[in-house]
Amino acid sequence: MSLTIYNNLTKKKEEFIPIEHGKVKIYVCGVTVYDDIHMGHARSMIVFDTLVRHLRHLGYDVTHVTNFTDVDDKIIDKANKEGVDPLELSAGYIDRYFEDADRLGVKRADMYPKASESMDAIIEMIGEIVANGSAYPTKDGSVYFEVRKVKDYGKLSNQKLESMESSGRVALDEQKKDPMDFAVWKGAKPGECSWDSPWGKGRPGWHIECSAMIRSLLGDKIDIHGGGSDLIFPHHENEIIQTESVTHGMLANYWMHNGMLQVKDEKMSKSLNNFFRVRDVLEKFDGSTTRFYFLNTHYSSPLTYGEEMLVEARSALKRLRNNYAELSSYSKNGPDPDDDVCDIIEGTRYRFFEAMNDDFNTSAAMEELFQLAHSTNKMMADKSLSKKSAGKILKMIDEFNTILGILPEEDDMKDDGTTDAVMEVLIELRKELRARKQYDLADMIREKLAVAGITLEDTADGMKWKRI
Repeated sequence: MSLTIYNNLTKKKEEFIPIEHGKVKIYVCGVTVYDDIHMGHARSMIVFDTLVRHLRHLGYDVTHVTNFTDVDDKIIDKANKEGVDPLELSAGYIDRYFEDADRLGVKRADMYPKASESMDAIIEMIGEIVANGSAYPTKDGSVYFEVRKVKDYGKLSNQKLESMESSGRVALDEQKKDPMDFAVWKGAKPGECSWDSPWGKGRPGWHIECSAMIRSLLGDKIDIHGGGSDLIFPHHENEIIQTESVTHGMLANYWMHNGMLQVKDEKMSKSLNNFFRVRDVLEKFDGSTTRFYFLNTHYSSPLTYGEEMLVEARSALKRLRNNYAELSSYSKNGPDPDDDVCDIIEGTRYRFFEAMNDDFNTSAAMEELFQLAHSTNKMMADKSLSKKSAGKILKMIDEFNTILGILPEEDDMKDDGTTDAVMEVLIELRKELRARKQYDLADMIREKLAVAGITLEDTADGMKWKRI
């Protein structure tokens, strides 16, 4: 079963073939750290975290790099307003980024380069671009890339230079040779942090940092370049021409972009002031629910944000959690009928990985978990499932969860028998209270358990409990 990826460069699904057998180099554009991350950032983080988890599960040796832009106009402006050093401000938000990422279950990338710590690589690359005639310095100490020297500019966004100019998405600057040219180095202005360079004191443009980081950490060419679809133009277009002007080869074989998180038909962004901070959302919904909400839609599709969607996600995810808890209990206390669930296990596993290998279709993969829950709930109810088979199914769910990360960690999900023992005591206590006609106390036990997510049910075998 081969892995296919929709490549935004070629606009089609392609079989994934790594540059080096068994190894994958992936770079994902990170955040500009002048504030806490919002839910739009969280979507990109969770999408590419899941992608890397799946690649590693398939056996690939993955090197995953995500950057921090810690030198930027917005950072400098906010730092000046707060009276702190820009790098001190960004360092504080990087710490908070990792706090939020941990709560979202996002595993750490292998490297997190920062613009401020990559100046040597950035300046060296700009020097090469200037030397080969693709960029020019200006009187104020800036350096601009000369876009019209590139024949295929716009190949990622499928745009022509003429349409880009008429769209009004170019900044006017009298120092540029052409309105389409963009800064790879910005000459220093009063009150800004700056670094020495052959063109004078200054700081890097936004686009050049990623090109330099990729080249210095991963080499001239990588397997996968990822980010949000809002980065396709101009950021990723400019990355491509910067790098390829120096290496004379492709920057990345596969370009992947997650769809935008939208609020009332507009993308969620800080500039539009329509964003929701991750840490605020996590006060109401746990990280697993947030992951489920994002992964239940294909990564490339736009997704509308709303708290009601998270409520629905929490309710749906609870069904999977309940099924897991019941399978866990059943695997210890269930009967031992002669059953054969090989077809269920093999069929579910095949369809799960078929979905994941089809351009990381997490929503189709999760549907297999719901189908499995429906089947196993029925089998446990009529006691046609053996406890040994329940254990095998649990092991398979654990395997899937290492990729999706939508259930608590395995050790947290499995019940060592303590819960069963405590519930038996509470059920007997409630039975005794009812026998003594102390109904208020008996009802209080039921109500408290309901608040804790546990319901009591009368069955032919007596009172039983289950999570709700």
